[in-house]
Parts: sequence; structure tokens; C-alpha cells
Amino acid sequence: MKILVINPGATSTKIAVYDGEQEVFRRGIDHSAQDLEPFSHIVEQFDYRRALVVQALEQAGYGPGDFAAVCGRGGLLRHIPSGTYRINDRVIEDIHNPPYGEHASNLGALLAKSLADAAGVPAFFVDPVSVDELCDVARVSGFCGMERESFFHALNQKGMARAAAKKLGMAYEQLNLIVVHMGGGVSVAAHRGGRVIDVYNVKDEGSFAMDRGGSLPVNAVINLCFSGKTKAEVKKLLGTQAGVFSYLGTRDFREVEQRRQQGDAQAALIFDALVYQHCKDIGAMAAVLGFEVDAIVLTGGMANSKLLCSEITKRVQRLAPVMVLPGEEEMRSLALGALRVLRGEEQAREY
Repeated sequence: MKILVINPGATSTKIAVYDGEQEVFRRGIDHSAQDLEPFSHIVEQFDYRRALVVQALEQAGYGPGDFAAVCGRGGLLRHIPSGTYRINDRVIEDIHNPPYGEHASNLGALLAKSLADAAGVPAFFVDPVSVDELCDVARVSGFCGMERESFFHALNQKGMARAAAKKLGMAYEQLNLIVVHMGGGVSVAAHRGGRVIDVYNVKDEGSFAMDRGGSLPVNAVINLCFSGKTKAEVKKLLGTQAGVFSYLGTRDFREVEQRRQQGDAQAALIFDALVYQHCKDIGAMAAVLGFEVDAIVLTGGMANSKLLCSEITKRVQRLAPVMVLPGEEEMRSLALGALRVLRGEEQAREY
């Protein structure tokens, strides 16, 4: 039973083929700035990316009829519970009129639906960034009408939470976990009984990341907004030029670590601040779970740093055992989500 997985990113489109739970093919298709320059909006890239996906599959010897399903990455869709969803007309409509803005991942469902329809097989998406399972009290922000929202690395968070549960020999739904995704963005979430009941929103709050500001002083942000900059300029500044980049001029965590080891005092301070803020967030989520935590899971690209994970572990290991599962398993998580539906282990949700 083969499943085609499609994961579009800002500068690449990743595709993979899974035979059951086994990955048998993977290809990354890169897109240069020049390639994407003619497109004013993300959805306009559809035909361009689709042609490249089809070409890559043909070169690998795959045709549309080889797949039992196609699964694409979910984008900035409406807030929905975790799960595997059929890609219906309502999904396509929201991708063309995105409720929370444009992102390359929005193309995942478009590409999956198109290729699946051509083959006469079902199309799915799994755990988009807009997954929302917050408990009611977690939505309260402190200002009526400005409630907290759930945007986080749901696909990798859920996938790694299930992987951790498997290592612990228990079902994900039986555990209390704190999962820390550390990549270009950071999200720290409290998983209770298979649901993410609270999370530091990757767009607005929590620890700073490589180029995102995280939680910032409100009055300083107000001053920035009234400094003559446009709304778009402020959003770009805080969303793509903040965090580590604003202090050290790099988005490569490996460089931060190297500079720290070479005696760069500023790099050492920012490294320590990352550890400090991550641990504060973990402590807060431990409180959310009543300090009944089965494991703390460190994942994402930055979890490949043994030094970073070691420093975080030193501070939080009294709360619960720390498990390091580095990298991202988005492709596998997409495939397994579709596979659970095809095997009858889970019912596909309707968007």
C-alpha cells in the first residue's frame, strides 16, 4: 500500500513515497528566488510546482496509479482538532482565500488533491499548524477580545509525541508530555491524554527563536508600531529579523554554538538566553500539567545540538525524564496519518 507525501516549503517541495510504514523514495525539489519571482501569491505557484513533482515521480518510475492515497501538508487553515482530514472543496476554498495568511504549506493540500483526483484515490492532510485543542482557561489572555490562539508545529509535535510514547511502551493518549520543538521557530506544548491543552504560540509568544521574537515587552512593541514603520514592516521585522538574528546576524544555530566555543561573549549570552527561555516555557507547561509529567521531549533541528540539549536537561530533569528526538519527521507523520485511515485505525475527519 503506497502513499505519496507532499510537503511544500518556502524554497523547496519535498516528496516521498511510503510503502506501508517504510519510506522507499524521497526527493527534495529546490526553488530559487528567480524561479519564484514571477508569482505574486503562493497559490500562483501551483502549476509550476505540480509539474516538477510529476516530473520527479516519473523519473523515479512512479505513475498516478501506483498510490493508494496522496497526503499533503496542511497550511494556515481554520482552527481544527488534531487528526487526518479529507481534502474537500471547503479546504480548497480556504486555501484560495486563506483565513490566516499565505504560506507555502498551503500548497500541500492543493497538490495532493490534484494528483489524487487524477489517480482516483483519496487525498488527505494531517495536523496543520492551526490545530487547536486548547482548554478554555488557556484561551484567556488578559484582555477581552484578544484571546490566545493555537498555532504551532502540530505535525512534528504530534509525530514525536507518538514516537516518545512508543519508546515508553504506552499509548500517546495515556501520557502527559511536554514537547519542545526547536527549529526556525519554537513551540512548547503541554500534551495531556492525546490533546495539546496549552501551547506557546509560535507566532506570538514563548521563547525567541532563530529569527522570531517570541514574547516581547508590550510597551516596546507599541513604540515600535508607532515609530513610522508600516504594519507589514513591523510584522516582517518581528517575524523574520528578530530572535538570534537580531543579536548575532545569523540564522544558523551551529554558528552560534561555534562562536560560543571560540569565546564570543555575545554568542555565549544569547545561547544561554535561549536555554533560559526554553526552560521557563517548559516549567510553565509543567505547571499546566499539575507537575504530573511522564517525559519532556526535545525535538526539531536544534535538538541535534548535544550541548543545547544537555544544558536544557540540566535545568529541567527534576521535572521529568528528558527524551531527545532530534530532527523533524513531518514526512513520516503525514504518511502514518494517511495510513491509519487506510487501515481503519482512525476515521478521516471532515473539514
